[in-house]
Amino acid sequence: MTRIRRTATAAAALAFTAAATAVLGFAGPASAHVTVNPKEAAQGGYARVAFRVPNESDTASTTKLEVVLPENAPVGSVSTMPVPGWTVATEKRKVDPPIEVHGSQLTEAVSKITWTATGDAAVKPGQFQEFPVSMGPLPQVDSMVFKVLQTYSDGNISRWIDPPTPGAEEPENPAPVLTLTAAAAPGGSATPSVTAAAAPDDDDDEDGNGLAVGLGVAGLVAGLAGLVLGGLAFTRTRREPVAKS
Repeated sequence: MTRIRRTATAAAALAFTAAATAVLGFAGPASAHVTVNPKEAAQGGYARVAFRVPNESDTASTTKLEVVLPENAPVGSVSTMPVPGWTVATEKRKVDPPIEVHGSQLTEAVSKITWTATGDAAVKPGQFQEFPVSMGPLPQVDSMVFKVLQTYSDGNISRWIDPPTPGAEEPENPAPVLTLTAAAAPGGSATPSVTAAAAPDDDDDEDGNGLAVGLGVAGLVAGLAGLVLGGLAFTRTRREPVAKS
């Protein structure tokens, strides 16, 4: 009987392990890749984003990062923040039609940003590094897809260049994507509702003022009555003779 129970327990354990392996194998954990953070920004505005670069190699360090800006969504102003130990260079391309920035027509836009490590600044195994960029005005498109090349000290290059496909699984080498949302229109529905809730209407204001005035008059009358009664009591006390012992 004991042997039968042990056999059944072992069979159940093997079945559970096989099922778990099948499920986990099917799901498959996604590997770390270069991302842009935050992942959303507003169309027409300026945004500060950072390209987050994890080092996936166990033996080599990341020594260079190349970010290619999308050709279908040019940006007029692109500036980088200094990253200690890294040099940065930008490349430009002609754009047609020109980009309007603060009333000026720009015929060139940044097409590529390259960061290169110097000295001991490379991103080592188990580490990550962020490369901040300020850009704008952001174009009137749904998203910006950045193609990124990550170069390691051993010469290997990770190419994060595959754009996402709606309704499909994440590609093997996904490119960083910045989703662009429509800018909130001035005087939107949220502001009036807050204002209306904060400010009372005319009827409420008049009722409130009337109540305040009524309470004030009642308090004044009560105070005068108390003063008169107090005076009468004091006068009566002075008129009463003092009892002799």
